[in-house]
Amino acid sequence: MSIADSILPEFEQEMAGTRRVLERVPDDNLDWKVHEKSNTIGWVAGHLAEIPGWVESTLKKDEWDIHPKGGEPHRTTPRNSRQEILEEFDKNVATAKKLIAAAPDEEFAKSWKLLAQGETLIQLPKLAVIRTWVLNHSIHHRGHLCVYYRLNEIPVPALYGPSADEQQ
Repeated sequence: MSIADSILPEFEQEMAGTRRVLERVPDDNLDWKVHEKSNTIGWVAGHLAEIPGWVESTLKKDEWDIHPKGGEPHRTTPRNSRQEILEEFDKNVATAKKLIAAAPDEEFAKSWKLLAQGETLIQLPKLAVIRTWVLNHSIHHRGHLCVYYRLNEIPVPALYGPSADEQQ
Protein backbone atom coordinates (compact mmCIF):
# COMPACT_ATOMS: atom_id res chain seq x y z
CA MET A 1 0.00 0.00 0.00
CA SER A 2 1.30 3.44 -0.89
CA ILE A 3 1.63 6.22 1.67
CA ALA A 4 -1.06 8.18 -0.20
CA ASP A 5 -3.45 5.23 0.01
CA SER A 6 -2.82 4.91 3.73
CA ILE A 7 -3.27 8.59 4.66
CA LEU A 8 -6.15 9.57 2.34
CA PRO A 9 -8.90 7.82 4.37
CA GLU A 10 -7.71 9.60 7.54
CA PHE A 11 -7.50 12.93 5.69
CA GLU A 12 -11.00 12.49 4.23
CA GLN A 13 -12.49 11.54 7.61
CA GLU A 14 -10.97 14.50 9.44
CA MET A 15 -11.84 16.97 6.69
CA ALA A 16 -15.46 15.71 6.66
CA GLY A 17 -15.65 16.31 10.42
CA THR A 18 -14.09 19.74 10.04
CA ARG A 19 -16.62 20.63 7.34
CA ARG A 20 -19.50 19.62 9.65
CA VAL A 21 -18.12 22.03 12.24
CA LEU A 22 -17.65 24.83 9.69
CA GLU A 23 -21.22 24.40 8.43
CA ARG A 24 -22.37 25.81 11.78
CA VAL A 25 -20.29 28.99 11.74
CA PRO A 26 -22.69 31.80 12.73
CA ASP A 27 -22.60 34.61 10.15
CA ASP A 28 -23.97 37.02 12.74
CA ASN A 29 -21.32 36.24 15.34
CA LEU A 30 -17.99 36.00 13.47
CA ASP A 31 -16.39 38.59 15.78
CA TRP A 32 -17.25 36.78 19.03
CA LYS A 33 -14.34 35.61 21.16
CA VAL A 34 -14.18 33.94 24.53
CA HIS A 35 -11.43 36.20 25.91
CA GLU A 36 -9.57 39.32 24.86
CA LYS A 37 -6.45 37.21 24.17
CA SER A 38 -8.37 34.65 22.12
CA ASN A 39 -9.12 34.60 18.41
CA THR A 40 -12.63 35.19 17.10
CA ILE A 41 -14.99 32.53 15.77
CA GLY A 42 -14.42 34.01 12.31
CA TRP A 43 -10.64 33.83 12.62
CA VAL A 44 -10.66 30.21 13.84
CA ALA A 45 -13.06 29.19 11.07
CA GLY A 46 -11.00 31.01 8.44
CA HIS A 47 -7.84 29.37 9.74
CA LEU A 48 -9.54 25.97 9.50
CA ALA A 49 -10.48 26.79 5.91
CA GLU A 50 -6.87 27.55 4.97
CA ILE A 51 -5.11 24.66 6.73
CA PRO A 52 -5.87 21.98 4.09
CA GLY A 53 -4.26 24.35 1.57
CA TRP A 54 -0.97 23.76 3.31
CA VAL A 55 -0.83 20.29 1.72
CA GLU A 56 -0.10 21.97 -1.61
CA SER A 57 2.81 24.04 -0.31
CA THR A 58 4.12 21.04 1.63
CA LEU A 59 4.13 18.66 -1.35
CA LYS A 60 5.18 21.21 -3.98
CA LYS A 61 7.86 23.03 -1.99
CA ASP A 62 10.52 22.08 0.52
CA GLU A 63 10.08 25.05 2.87
CA TRP A 64 7.84 27.95 3.84
CA ASP A 65 9.07 31.15 5.42
CA ILE A 66 6.09 32.48 7.36
CA HIS A 67 7.81 35.84 7.89
CA PRO A 68 10.43 36.40 5.20
CA LYS A 69 13.14 38.98 5.82
CA GLY A 70 11.90 42.31 4.50
CA GLY A 71 8.42 40.88 3.94
CA GLU A 72 5.09 40.64 5.68
CA PRO A 73 4.35 37.72 8.01
CA HIS A 74 1.70 35.20 7.01
CA ARG A 75 -1.75 36.12 8.25
CA THR A 76 -5.03 34.26 7.99
CA THR A 77 -7.18 35.99 5.38
CA PRO A 78 -10.36 37.33 6.98
CA ARG A 79 -13.57 35.87 5.57
CA ASN A 80 -16.91 37.61 5.85
CA SER A 81 -19.33 34.71 5.89
CA ARG A 82 -19.82 30.99 6.46
CA GLN A 83 -20.23 30.65 2.68
CA GLU A 84 -16.79 32.18 2.00
CA ILE A 85 -15.26 29.93 4.65
CA LEU A 86 -16.85 26.78 3.20
CA GLU A 87 -15.88 27.69 -0.37
CA GLU A 88 -12.24 28.18 0.64
CA PHE A 89 -12.24 25.00 2.70
CA ASP A 90 -13.82 22.89 -0.07
CA LYS A 91 -11.36 24.23 -2.66
CA ASN A 92 -8.38 23.50 -0.42
CA VAL A 93 -9.60 20.00 0.50
CA ALA A 94 -10.21 19.07 -3.15
CA THR A 95 -6.75 20.24 -4.17
CA ALA A 96 -5.12 18.49 -1.21
CA LYS A 97 -6.84 15.18 -1.97
CA LYS A 98 -5.63 15.27 -5.59
CA LEU A 99 -2.07 16.13 -4.57
CA ILE A 100 -1.90 13.47 -1.85
CA ALA A 101 -3.28 10.83 -4.22
CA ALA A 102 -0.71 11.73 -6.90
CA ALA A 103 2.34 12.02 -4.63
CA PRO A 104 4.88 9.19 -4.80
CA ASP A 105 6.10 7.71 -1.53
CA GLU A 106 9.50 9.38 -2.04
CA GLU A 107 7.88 12.84 -1.87
CA PHE A 108 6.36 12.12 1.55
CA ALA A 109 9.80 11.13 2.84
CA LYS A 110 11.51 14.38 1.76
CA SER A 111 12.41 16.93 4.40
CA TRP A 112 10.35 20.11 4.76
CA LYS A 113 11.12 23.23 6.80
CA LEU A 114 9.04 25.94 8.40
CA LEU A 115 11.06 29.14 8.59
CA ALA A 116 10.69 32.60 10.09
CA GLN A 117 13.10 35.30 8.98
CA GLY A 118 15.16 32.54 7.36
CA GLU A 119 15.57 30.63 10.64
CA THR A 120 14.34 27.03 10.83
CA LEU A 121 11.48 26.61 13.30
CA ILE A 122 10.72 22.99 12.44
CA GLN A 123 12.10 20.42 10.05
CA LEU A 124 10.16 17.21 9.42
CA PRO A 125 9.47 14.71 6.66
CA LYS A 126 6.58 15.91 4.50
CA LEU A 127 4.34 13.09 5.74
CA ALA A 128 4.86 14.27 9.33
CA VAL A 129 4.06 17.83 8.27
CA ILE A 130 0.75 16.70 6.78
CA ARG A 131 -0.11 14.65 9.85
CA THR A 132 0.94 17.29 12.38
CA TRP A 133 0.40 20.68 10.74
CA VAL A 134 -2.63 19.76 8.65
CA LEU A 135 -4.54 16.91 10.33
CA ASN A 136 -3.67 17.44 14.00
CA HIS A 137 -3.69 21.22 13.64
CA SER A 138 -7.20 21.03 12.12
CA ILE A 139 -8.41 18.81 14.94
CA HIS A 140 -6.94 21.24 17.48
CA HIS A 141 -8.73 24.29 16.05
CA ARG A 142 -11.90 22.33 15.39
CA GLY A 143 -11.97 21.68 19.14
CA HIS A 144 -11.65 25.41 19.80
CA LEU A 145 -14.56 26.11 17.53
CA CYS A 146 -16.72 23.45 19.21
CA VAL A 147 -16.08 25.06 22.62
CA TYR A 148 -16.99 28.45 21.15
CA TYR A 149 -20.19 26.91 19.79
CA ARG A 150 -21.12 25.44 23.16
CA LEU A 151 -20.62 28.83 24.82
CA ASN A 152 -22.89 30.42 22.20
CA GLU A 153 -25.64 27.78 22.31
CA ILE A 154 -24.76 26.56 18.80
CA PRO A 155 -25.27 22.79 18.54
CA VAL A 156 -21.99 20.88 18.32
CA PRO A 157 -21.94 18.31 15.52
CA ALA A 158 -21.04 14.65 15.97
CA LEU A 159 -17.40 13.93 15.20
CA TYR A 160 -16.24 10.65 16.76
CA GLY A 161 -19.68 9.55 17.84
CA PRO A 162 -22.77 11.53 18.82
CA SER A 163 -22.38 14.89 20.51
CA ALA A 164 -24.56 15.84 23.46
CA ASP A 165 -26.57 17.95 21.00
CA GLU A 166 -27.24 15.04 18.67
CA GLN A 167 -27.95 12.26 21.19
CA GLN A 168 -31.50 11.06 21.39
